[in-house]
This record gives sequence, C-alpha cells and structure tokens, in this order.
Amino acid sequence: MAITSYPFDSQAVTETDYSRLFREFQNTGVADSVGGSGLSVTADGTGMTVKVNSGFAIVRGHAVYSTAIEPLTVTASNTTARVDRVVLRLDPSVNSIVLAVKTGTAGSSTPPALTQTDTGIYELSLATVAVGANVTSISAASVTSDRQFVGSAVGAWTTATRPASPRTGRLGYNTTTTTWEFWNGSAWGNVSQSVDWSTLTNKPSSFTPASHTHLWADVTDKPTTFAPTSHTHDWSQITGEPATFPPSTHSHTWSSITSKPTTFTPASHSHSSYLESGDTISWANGSKKPHANQASGSGTYYAVWVEGDGTFARNTSSRRFKENIRDFEIDPDAFSKLRPVIYDRKAIEGKGDPRKDEVGLIAEEVEEQFPWLINYLDGEVDGLRYDLLGVALVPVVQRQAEQISDLEARLADLEAKLS
Repeated sequence: MAITSYPFDSQAVTETDYSRLFREFQNTGVADSVGGSGLSVTADGTGMTVKVNSGFAIVRGHAVYSTAIEPLTVTASNTTARVDRVVLRLDPSVNSIVLAVKTGTAGSSTPPALTQTDTGIYELSLATVAVGANVTSISAASVTSDRQFVGSAVGAWTTATRPASPRTGRLGYNTTTTTWEFWNGSAWGNVSQSVDWSTLTNKPSSFTPASHTHLWADVTDKPTTFAPTSHTHDWSQITGEPATFPPSTHSHTWSSITSKPTTFTPASHSHSSYLESGDTISWANGSKKPHANQASGSGTYYAVWVEGDGTFARNTSSRRFKENIRDFEIDPDAFSKLRPVIYDRKAIEGKGDPRKDEVGLIAEEVEEQFPWLINYLDGEVDGLRYDLLGVALVPVVQRQAEQISDLEARLADLEAKLS
C-alpha cells in the first residue's frame, strides 16, 4: 500500500514513523536559548577531558535528556595537531543517543564531517576541540561551542498573557498593541517600527531641523580630496541661485568661495617687520639664531605658538597654568590609520624653488581620526598640531606595555610548566 496513516488505536507504529512525525513538530537542536548552558561543552585544563553540561535536545525526532555533567576523554594528538568534534550520536539500530568525541584528521585545522543519514546514524555537533601537538590537557580556550538550537514556535497573545519564560527569538502577534513582537533575551521588541512621525526615533526636534553643522569626517559621499578636482555643473542643477544673472550687489564669506588661491594673501605682497629679513626683532628672539646659540633669559628653550594675528607665545605646560583638568580618551587603534607621506611643496611665484621630499602627514586625513590635532583658517583645514602627536601616542605605548607585560607573564607560566 502506497499510503500510510498513523497513529491509531491497535496499530503498530515504528520508531521511524514517530521520528518522521516529531520532526514536523520540532527541528533538530538543543532545547535552550542561544548562549544558554544546555549541553554546552567546557574544559578546565584537567587532563585530556572535556565536560558536557546537562540539558535536553531533539535529534531527528528523537529526544535525549541529560541530568548531570558528563566527562568525555579526548585522544592525545602526539606530534601533530588536529581538531575534534563533540557530538550527540543517534543510532536507531541500538535505540540510543549518546555523547561521543569524533576524532579529526592529524595535521588538519578542519573538524571531521558529521554523519547525518535519514534512517541510520545521525550526529548533532555540540562543540569543536582544538587538540594541540603533544598536549597533555585541554584548556578552556581550545573548546568552541558549535550548538544549534531548536526553533521557537510563533504564537499570539495579549500584553498580559505573554509567555512567562520565552527563549531568545520567540515570535508572536500581540493583540493588545496590534504588533508583531519578539523576545531579544531581556525584553520584548517590535519586529518593525511604526512609520508614524510620532513613533519615529532619532528624528530632529523640528522639521526642517534648525541650523546646524557637521564635521567633514561625518559627511558621506564626499569627494576624496578637497577642493574636489575641476568640474562643472549645469545652471539648472544649482539650488539657491539668484533670479537674475549677474545677481545684484552682494558679498560672500571667504569659506564659501571656490577655486580660491591655495595661499593667502596670493601673489606678490609684504608683511610687517616681524617676519621681514633684516629686521631688528630677530624673528621672536630666537628663530633666526643658530642651533648652538644660547637662548636669552633663563637659558631654557620653549616650543612657541603663533597666534592668528602673528603674536608669539611660549608653550607652557605646568599645572599652575591650567584648570578643569580631566582625562581625555584616545582610541589607540585610530593611530594605526594615519598615513605617513613624502611630498613636494607647491611653488610660490618669486620665492625660488620649493622644498622637495618633505616627510609628514596630510591634515585632512588626520582630521578623520583626530580632529583635535587640526588648525583651521577661515573655516578650512590649514595646519596640523605636530606637537600634540606625542599625546596621541601615549595610549598606544600604554597598551603595548600592558600587552608586553601580559605576554611576559604567559611566557613565564609556560616556562614554569615545561620545567
């Protein structure tokens, strides 16, 4: 007969029939929330063993329930490393589901494949175990969880009748709020957010939002260089253009002008005597002096700040000149993104040959990681505070010192164990 129906009274039903039926109710996996301890595999460095926690699982329609921690022995690897796998193994021929360690191939970093047949042996992976060469114990770091979990049924409820102990990912329709919601492990959340303006999050407090600014680093789809390479726009593409052209008398801020000279003031010009050759001020009483010359006064050299109006000031660092002192968090990883470059200065008419092969950084690139190192002129990136680069390096050196200390401690521990 090609059609079979079951189960009914006084009818013989095989385990294959039941397995097929139960597989429609629940998929294979551990009956626990993602990240739970059910049937999790651990190791503590005590010999060549791993331990499997208690738990419940469904394996191809069959159930297995463990009520205690079960130890499993891992075979030594001798001189070649390998990766083993801890599995639940269903064998219908002997009516059992057992825990087992499936030994990997020597010299391979890939764990052994699972045997998963429809009517014979079927294996559910719980964890992989890295077995190092010549090791005599399995450490906690050698074990990697590889469990899959049973699915959570889709339900329907009111806010008052939500499931009391849901698993992560439990999905259902809430008739009180008329929304689909899910359990994220700690709270119920909506599957999709309402698009009504009153329920939107992170929206501006007013629309169009009030006048504000954005850092250049926060702008997306910006040109890779500023100003961008030469290009044109159709008049019809320009917004806010005047009704007539040329427009009536008006003015523009320096920062809004495009294609302006790269230096200011451009072309031939002069400055007051504090920068001119032959003056009596000697460039801030020191910058024109030879390196071996002694500084006047206390005999101590200072780093010098030059203010926008040309005023010189010594760079002081004593606590007595400061207030509101507090820690400043610097991301050490940001420093690795800086790009040292070598470049030539652009020629300036009447100033001779420019300097070649100078080594440094590009201020616009540094701004993306450390905007506080940048000087601005007329709203544009102008200079780089090279004197503060050492401050940005402090957390890098501190972290490396911690890593070196940790590695030295680990090395000492390994040497102690080997001896």
